[in-house]
Amino acid sequence: MGSVWEPELTELARRKELAAQMGGEERVARQRATGRGTVRERIDALLDAGSFAEVGGLAGQASYDDHGDLIEFTPANLVGGRGRIDGQRVVVAGDDFTVRGGAADAAIVEKQVYLERIAHQERIPLVRLIDGTGGGGSVKSLEDFGRTYVPWNPGWEHVVTNLGAVPVATAALGPVAGLGAARLVSSHFSVMVRELSQVFVAGPPVVEAGMGQQVDKETLGGWQVSVGSGAVDNVADSEADALAQVRRFLSYLPANAWTLPRHVPTTDPADRRETALRDLVPRERRRPYDVWTLLTAICDTDSVFEIGGEAPVAVVCALARLDGFPVAVIAHDPMVYGGGLSAQGSEKLIRFIELAETFHLPVLHLVDQPGFVIGTESEQAGTIRKGSRALAAVYQASVPWASVLIRRVFGVAGAAHRNASRPGFRVAWPSGDWGSLPIEGGLEVAFKRMLGDAENPEQLKAQILERLEAVRSPFRTAESFLVEDIIDPADTRPQLCEWVRGAYELLATTPPQPPAFGPRP
Repeated sequence: MGSVWEPELTELARRKELAAQMGGEERVARQRATGRGTVRERIDALLDAGSFAEVGGLAGQASYDDHGDLIEFTPANLVGGRGRIDGQRVVVAGDDFTVRGGAADAAIVEKQVYLERIAHQERIPLVRLIDGTGGGGSVKSLEDFGRTYVPWNPGWEHVVTNLGAVPVATAALGPVAGLGAARLVSSHFSVMVRELSQVFVAGPPVVEAGMGQQVDKETLGGWQVSVGSGAVDNVADSEADALAQVRRFLSYLPANAWTLPRHVPTTDPADRRETALRDLVPRERRRPYDVWTLLTAICDTDSVFEIGGEAPVAVVCALARLDGFPVAVIAHDPMVYGGGLSAQGSEKLIRFIELAETFHLPVLHLVDQPGFVIGTESEQAGTIRKGSRALAAVYQASVPWASVLIRRVFGVAGAAHRNASRPGFRVAWPSGDWGSLPIEGGLEVAFKRMLGDAENPEQLKAQILERLEAVRSPFRTAESFLVEDIIDPADTRPQLCEWVRGAYELLATTPPQPPAFGPRP
């Protein structure tokens, strides 16, 4: 015997089936022909199997006959709801490019805002899968509305608030413009797909009409542009890789800013000593070394996840684990600008420190900092202002902080290796070399007149340099307790594992709270 509500249940099943068809067979086929999956395929690949509970699946645009029966139904072009990633509850919101190219309609705006609010109210991470403009429609839609409007970003107060409350990760999975691009970068982590995604303020037709520039999508906003500029954090080789990066990013973070990051059991011994680190730093000070050898030797095996590695800056930012505890790692790559801090590198450093501060990640700073990048391009980029902002971020951070002085620590940029007013964990390697500026560069200035009057300036310069070599010994600094300790590089991991256990014990003594305001994009 059928239910008394059989007609309605049949209609419900029919509407769910129509919603599952998205933009229809032709548009779905067109989407797949570009190498891109559908929004529902992406959500299934992102979430734990069987965990997706959709919200608003019946929202969309419908037409009816004279008897009130449904003739046609076009679902809203955003699919979202709750699910789980590695068992952790999350909210996911995915654009459906097969319906109006992902541009907003009346239903998508409400669903976007609602999902942002769910993430905040339930204090769980938010994942946005962006494909299209996600904005207020095209110029053509004005004719349908019969009016224009003063621009506003619906629910943007929730977008901003969430940055200080829950982890937000976004993936650009196709061409992304306008409000969609703003949603992409208004996150703690963003990733795009190589050769498949493009990110720009406005697409090629608008650029040609407004600026008279003819340019294709890849040249305008491909991964080399967007990731190279720092607008987007990471690049992936495929949609599957992009979604895997989102999952991995979230694995280092707590569910929200009111909790601490989760410990993950590890088989990597905390007392593992790496004697190879004794030979990592060359005795010739201008010779670089592989910073990744350093990172992988110190951190738990296979735990290092870099953020922003394609940008042309010397600052290396990575999430990693020490003895199973998540940490935010900052290092300097001597193969890029000699490790110097640039304007773009400063901006990257600020965002990363804000991430650590918001979600209570202890910071490990592996220091080899020769100072700010110098020269005309550096001055034109406003390096000193942006570098000083980075120094302010270091001083404003309250999370536990460890600094390991690997080699150089010079000038104002070198002073950004920690907040000097806070006692904490700081050790140096025997390769430590520090001061207001490197002796090789400062000698010419300090002894300019003496060298100018000398009969053999090169010989005098060599004699002065030889005298100063003894003074620059890190052991002399340690004698005056201007550095807390000098350690055998092989002991770095064991000491840091001991530090991180204490750091989490300290964090646990005070209930975690979100910052006064969250990171800004």
